[in-house]
Amino acid sequence: MVMAMEKPVFFPLLFLLTLLMAFLLVKPSNQLDLPQTQSLLRIQQYLNFPPALNSLKNDDTDFCNIEPTSFFTVVCYENDITQLHIIGNNEFPPLSQDFSIHSFFTALAKLNTLKVLSLVSLGLWGPLPGAIGHLSSLEILNISSNYIHGAIPTQLLHLRDLQTIVLDHNNFSGPVPFWLNSLPMLTVLSLKHNLLSGSLPNSLGSLRNLRVLTLSENKLSGSIPNFRKLTNLQVLDLEDNQFGPNFPSLPRKLVILKLRKNRFRLGISANITSFYLLQKLDISMNEFVGPFMPSLLSMPSISYLDISGNKFTGVLSENMTCSSGLNFVNMSSNYLVGKLPSCLVLPPKDGVVLYSGNCLLSDHDKQEQRQQHPVEFCHKEALAVEVIPRREKPKIPNNKPVLAPTLAGGIVGAIAVVGVVSMLVKKKYGKYTLKKPTTTLITERVSTVNTAKLLSNAKHISETMKLGASLPAYRTFSLEELMEATNNFDDSAFMGDSPNGQLYRGKLCDGTLITIRSLEMKRRRSPQAYTRDLEMISKLRHCHLISALGHCLECQLDDSGVSRIFLVFEFSPNGTLRDCISGTQGLKLNWTQRIAAAIGVTKGIQFLHTGIVPGVYSNNLKITNVMLDHNLHVKISSYNLPLLAENRGMASNVVSSTTKGSGQDRVKHEDKNDVYDIGIILLEIILGRPIMFYKEVDSLKDLLRVSIATDDTGRRSIVDPAVHKQCSDESLMTMMEICMRCLSSEPADRPSVEDILWTLQFAAQVQNSGRGESMNSQESHGSLS
Repeated sequence: MVMAMEKPVFFPLLFLLTLLMAFLLVKPSNQLDLPQTQSLLRIQQYLNFPPALNSLKNDDTDFCNIEPTSFFTVVCYENDITQLHIIGNNEFPPLSQDFSIHSFFTALAKLNTLKVLSLVSLGLWGPLPGAIGHLSSLEILNISSNYIHGAIPTQLLHLRDLQTIVLDHNNFSGPVPFWLNSLPMLTVLSLKHNLLSGSLPNSLGSLRNLRVLTLSENKLSGSIPNFRKLTNLQVLDLEDNQFGPNFPSLPRKLVILKLRKNRFRLGISANITSFYLLQKLDISMNEFVGPFMPSLLSMPSISYLDISGNKFTGVLSENMTCSSGLNFVNMSSNYLVGKLPSCLVLPPKDGVVLYSGNCLLSDHDKQEQRQQHPVEFCHKEALAVEVIPRREKPKIPNNKPVLAPTLAGGIVGAIAVVGVVSMLVKKKYGKYTLKKPTTTLITERVSTVNTAKLLSNAKHISETMKLGASLPAYRTFSLEELMEATNNFDDSAFMGDSPNGQLYRGKLCDGTLITIRSLEMKRRRSPQAYTRDLEMISKLRHCHLISALGHCLECQLDDSGVSRIFLVFEFSPNGTLRDCISGTQGLKLNWTQRIAAAIGVTKGIQFLHTGIVPGVYSNNLKITNVMLDHNLHVKISSYNLPLLAENRGMASNVVSSTTKGSGQDRVKHEDKNDVYDIGIILLEIILGRPIMFYKEVDSLKDLLRVSIATDDTGRRSIVDPAVHKQCSDESLMTMMEICMRCLSSEPADRPSVEDILWTLQFAAQVQNSGRGESMNSQESHGSLS
C-alpha cells in the first residue's frame, strides 16, 4: 500500500528533471566572447556613457538579447555581433574633450564579424581612421551626421563585400575616390552635404551594380562621367554642386534625377523623354537653354517636374498632354510664351503648378498671371560674355577669345544665347592652346529673332520634324570639346580646304564622328548678328542632308566681333558620290543604286526648297558635295546659306549652275539653278566619267541627245561600261530624258524638282520590274533611297 502510494510522486519528478536537463543541454548560448563584450563596453565609455546605452551594464549582460530601441540595437548570429546600430538623440551627451576617434574605431575593429554598422548623429569628430578597414565582413556602413573630416580613407578598399556607403552630413574633403570601382558589390553610394571637391572620376561609370548615387551639396565641378553603362542606377542626386556645362549621358532606368543648382548651361538631352521609369526630374536653378520639350509633361511615370530658374524657350499650348500621375510642376522663371496647358490649369487634388516669371497667358491663377512678363520680354536673347581683361604685354598674333553661344535651333519662339569666353592662342598649322586668365562677367541685352513667325509659313514642318528626329539636339560646342575631338586641330585631322572653309575630322568623347567646318569671317560682326543664320542652319535636318550638330564662335578681344565660326556636322565615312561612280578604286555603285542616289539628292534639294521658309535655293550643288554614309545613303554636304556665302571666296572654275544664264534669270528662276546642277550629276551617273569644267557639259549633252534618238545598242554605247549591261532600256531612256530636260539652257524649260523626283522614282520602278537587276540584287548591294 505504501509503495503504491509513492509512485505517483517519484516518476513525475524524475520526468520533469529529465526535461529540464535536456532543455539546458540544447539551449543555444548567445553569450559573446570577451573581446566583443569589452569592445561594446569601451564604445559606451568613448561615447561618454549615454543613457540610451544603459542596457550595457557589465560583462555579465546578455548583449545579444538586449531589447532593441530606436537608439540602440545589437543583432547577433551564432555568438557573433553582425549588426550594430547607435543613433544619437538628446539623451547622448557631448563627447569628452579627450575623445579619440582612433581609439573609438580601434575598439570597433574588434567586432570583425559586423555586417551592418550605423553610427548616426553621435558627434564623432576627426578623420575617419584606417582601422575601418579591419571590419572585413562589413556590407553596410552608415556614419552620417557627424563631424568627420579629411579624405575618405583608402582602407575602405579592404571591405570587398561593401554594398552600401552612407557618409552624409560630415566634413569629408578632397576628391571622390577613383578606387570606388574596386568595390564590385557597391549598390548605394551617398556622400551628400560634405566638402568634396574636384571632378568626378570616370571610374564611377563602371560601377555596374550601383542603384543609388547621391553627391548633392558638395563643391564638385566639371563634366559628369558617362553613366550610360550604369544600367541598374535608379537614383542620381547631384544637386547643389558646380557641375556643367553639358547635360550628362545617363541610363534609361532612372527613377529620380536631381541636377538642381549647378552650372549646366547647354541644352538637355532629347532622349530623356524615353526614361519610362522617371518619376522625379529636378533640373532647376541652372542655365539650361533651348526648347522646352512638351513630352516631359507626358512621360509615363513622371510625378514631379521642376525646370524653374533656367532659360528655356518655346510656345506652350492648351492642348498639350500631361501624365495622369503628375502632381507637381514648376516652370517658373524661364522664357516660355503661349498659353498654360489645360492639363495644368486643373491639376490633380493637392497638386501644385507654378509658372511665374514667364510670358504665359492663363485665366486660372490671377496671382501667377500678375507675375508674368510681357511677351516682348521673352523674345529677347540674353547674352552673357566673359571678357578677358586687357593686359599690357607683347602682342601675340591671332590672340582671340572663343564665344560659345547656345542656340535653341528648331524651336518655336524666342531663343536665348549664352556665351562663355576663353583665351586661346592660335599656333602654326591651326592648332590651339588654352590659357585661363582672370575674367569679368558682362551682361547685355540683344534684339529678338521671331522664329515663331519664321516657321509659321513652312510648308512641310511636320515632315521637317520627322526627318530630323534621329539626330541629337543642336547645341553649342565648347572650344575644349573641339580641340579634344581633333587632337588640338592636329594635321592628321585636317581634311582640306574648300570655298566654305577648312574642314577637320573629329571624334567626340561619346565616340560620335564629326566634321568641323572652320569659317574665317571676312567682316567683323557682333555675335547676335549671326543668330538668325545659326538658327536657320539648326533647322535644316533631313536624311539626305549633312546636318549641323552645333557651333562655336570665336571673337576678337578688342571689339568682341566674331572672327571665326566653327560648324559641327555629321560625318559620312564612305566618301563622295563621285568616288563611287567615276572613282578609280573602291566601292562602285550598280545601276539601281545610282538611281537611288539620284532620288536621294533630289529629295535633299526638295527639302531645301520647301522644308523651311524661306527656302534655300541656288545651292551650287556638285557631285563632290554629295556624301555617302555607312548605309550608303546620300547626303548633301554643302548648301547656300548666308553664313557660308560670307566666307566663300571667288567662284572656282568647277562646273556650277551659277555660271549659266543671265543674272536676271538666276534671280527669277532660283529654284531651277539647282535643277541644272541635278542634271550634271545625272550626266555623270549615266556616263561614269568625272565632269570637271562647264565647257564639257554642252558637248556631252549633244552626245546624250544623239544617243536618245538611236536604238538600244547606241544608247548603251555611251553608258558607263560598269553598268551598261545592268540597266533596262526603259529605265535608261527615262534617266537620259530627264537629264536632258534638267540641262536645258532656258531655266523656264527645266522641270520642277517634284517632276524630277517622280520621273526618277518611275525609272527605279521600271528597272526593278524590267530586264535589269532584281529586287534581291538591290537588297544584296544596299539601297540608297
